[in-house]
Amino acid sequence: MNLSPSEAAVLRGLAAGGTLKIHRHLDGRKICKFYPLDGPSQELPRAVVERLKTRGLIDSNKKFPAATYLLTQAGKRAAESLSGGPVYPLAAKN
Repeated sequence: MNLSPSEAAVLRGLAAGGTLKIHRHLDGRKICKFYPLDGPSQELPRAVVERLKTRGLIDSNKKFPAATYLLTQAGKRAAESLSGGPVYPLAAKN
């Protein structure tokens, strides 16, 4: 799979136990943030998250105001190939 460096970094981060969230605001804004286990959160371009969703590599819990994204089975396989080991957690509907 041909991933951009940003997409690969998100998958590696999720594989390492980080959390990806989209924070929705009442005025319609959406802010994508990645929360690593260690260190400060990082704002991500929404396009990176959208590409991962479109490719079926991540899926959200559809919560408001902050949806949490997890790896799908396809995302798990991609992350395992990037990280070289088993990956958790997975989205519930895999």
